[in-house]
Amino acid sequence: MTMQLNMPAAGFEVRRATRASRVAAIVLVILALAVASAPWWAGRDALRDFVQLASYLVFALMWNLLAGYGGMVSIGQQAFFGIGGYGMLILANCCGISPFVAVPVAALIATIVAIPVSLVAFRLEGGYFAIGTWVIAEVFRLTVANVSVLGGGSGTSLTALQGVPRALRESLTLWLALAIVAAALGLLYLFLRSKAGLALTAMRDNAVAASSQGVDVKRARLIVYLVSACGTALAGGLYFVGNLRISPDAAFSVNWTAFGIFIVMIGGLGTLEGPIVGALIFFVLNQFLSDFGTWYLIGLGALAIVVTMFFPQGLWGFVSRRYGLQLFPVGRRVVFPDAGPSQQPSPGGATDSLDAPSAAHRA
Repeated sequence: MTMQLNMPAAGFEVRRATRASRVAAIVLVILALAVASAPWWAGRDALRDFVQLASYLVFALMWNLLAGYGGMVSIGQQAFFGIGGYGMLILANCCGISPFVAVPVAALIATIVAIPVSLVAFRLEGGYFAIGTWVIAEVFRLTVANVSVLGGGSGTSLTALQGVPRALRESLTLWLALAIVAAALGLLYLFLRSKAGLALTAMRDNAVAASSQGVDVKRARLIVYLVSACGTALAGGLYFVGNLRISPDAAFSVNWTAFGIFIVMIGGLGTLEGPIVGALIFFVLNQFLSDFGTWYLIGLGALAIVVTMFFPQGLWGFVSRRYGLQLFPVGRRVVFPDAGPSQQPSPGGATDSLDAPSAAHRA
């Protein structure tokens, strides 16, 4: 008896880019050029709003990297947000460094600080890790609040920009925000497409199984933690360059992590597109509803509950699964260029599957 399986004779290609990702790349370049030229056509409020949106987005991206890809849920990421802000302030006010240069330098300092902090935090697991990171952030807040040189509990102002014209200061802050957002998205995208990113995903799904396959779980967690700390510090330094004033309660507030969690859960955990969608939604809600005080926070909580119940993967997760859209594809797709319609890529470039016809048995 012989068995014959009808398979396509055409060759196949392995691709990563999708039609949606190519369109998204063009749209992002156009948006970046529009934002870069904003000082010549937009008002001051618009420039300030973009800097705040950029801070929220970068913070959410880093929390998503830590929890959505690394599987480490932290409630204390505001520790590095505050270190980035205060590090920028000290370098600018006390050392004479330009605040715009001090932001990345402060992020490097925060990354160095994160090394000994990780030795403490990584001794904890699960919920203990989450609460432990919150306690660590509170230790930083109380320490800074007791340093009189930094203004104590009432905080202090960024005086290094006093001699800089307002228009120039706002333009430089905007361009710094654009550069940080572009760097955060670009570097995270490249990282997740690499072998280290694949190992990270495996570690998130099952750390024991990943370790058995040769993944150095401890090293991967440390790298993710340090990268997340660096990016969060960039967001903190950027935010307080635009705000011109900093205080321990503002810099080390747990609200930063709460807002970051809200953004990621609304948009979609474990995706690059999710924090972008969530940040835009949060920013709009914050602009129009923040004046309602406590009711505003209650509304955010209610919205998060509703989205979690009906869209467990987040809004972008639902759209991506429903329509097969991938703006930042990190996986690979097998494509048969000469195959029939049933074997062509799905809309948006979802992973293709080869459906072979039933085997014909001949005697």
